[in-house]
Amino acid sequence: MKTFSSILTLITMLFSSNTLAKELFTFTPIQHATFVLQSGDVTIYVDPVGEAAAFAGFPPPDLILITHIHRDHLAPELVTTLKQDNSRIFGPPTVIEQLGYGMVLKNGETTEAAGIKIETIPAYNTTSERLDFHPRGRDNGYVLSKDGVQLYISGDTEDIQEMRQLQNIDIAFVCINLPFTMTIEQAASAVNAFKPGIVIPYHYRGKPDMSDIDAFERLVTDSKVHKQKWY
Repeated sequence: MKTFSSILTLITMLFSSNTLAKELFTFTPIQHATFVLQSGDVTIYVDPVGEAAAFAGFPPPDLILITHIHRDHLAPELVTTLKQDNSRIFGPPTVIEQLGYGMVLKNGETTEAAGIKIETIPAYNTTSERLDFHPRGRDNGYVLSKDGVQLYISGDTEDIQEMRQLQNIDIAFVCINLPFTMTIEQAASAVNAFKPGIVIPYHYRGKPDMSDIDAFERLVTDSKVHKQKWY
């Protein structure tokens, strides 16, 4: 695990629409789009890529969530190395086809695993010159729900209506990078529309530069921005 990886503990500051969030989540960034979530005794690897050694300090995964097939989100050999016999792997059809195992979740489908409700949210580009990066209907974002807490993982997307219409999100991981996803202005506009309690910008390495996360924070009006070191 990288020395700069941090753990963000979300306790009393997490609120759903009417009740104090009951669940404790911890979050550790690995790099770019890869991170580890832990909820009680449940460990979730999100888009695991890189070296297996980066995960050595964590329990084996109960769940592995993969958003899409790009190589900064899907590393089939690493997934095979990390998964255990009881690990449950979820992804859109193109991901499960590449892996050769796991459970297909298409846009708009819902399942439950390890006591966590998993709902898939579309993730796609809308700007004309970006449409080929993430076509509509192929890739997933995810909303995880447990004990009244809702956590959103955007995957690679622009500020689509499905994101803007989310409700009662306590924690949101939102991608920001060009030319592949969206600008800081798009991301802030979407966050200001669905108003998560906490927003964590991630996936902000672009070409040629990193996105300006400080500027993004200044544009966000109603959510608390937690900036983490991903690179």
